[in-house]
Amino acid sequence: MKTPSNEEFKISGDELLAKVKDLIKKGKARKILINNNKGETLLEIPLNAGVAIGTASIILAPVLAAVGALAALVTKVTVVVVKK
Repeated sequence: MKTPSNEEFKISGDELLAKVKDLIKKGKARKILINNNKGETLLEIPLNAGVAIGTASIILAPVLAAVGALAALVTKVTVVVVKK
């Protein structure tokens, strides 16, 4: 069985919402973790591979609102993408 691979991005809070939207749009992530500079997970976003891209923005609207609020509170974060 193949283990999932991770990809990390260190970004500023200002870039957070755009990065998460982009990752969701690409559709290759199974889960997105947003960690603070201490490595603590602030938000975990599980993604369903079966959700169509068009409906993903509607279904994930509350999650994106939470990401936007989080972005206003943090200066630097690490976005960890768990791939399929």
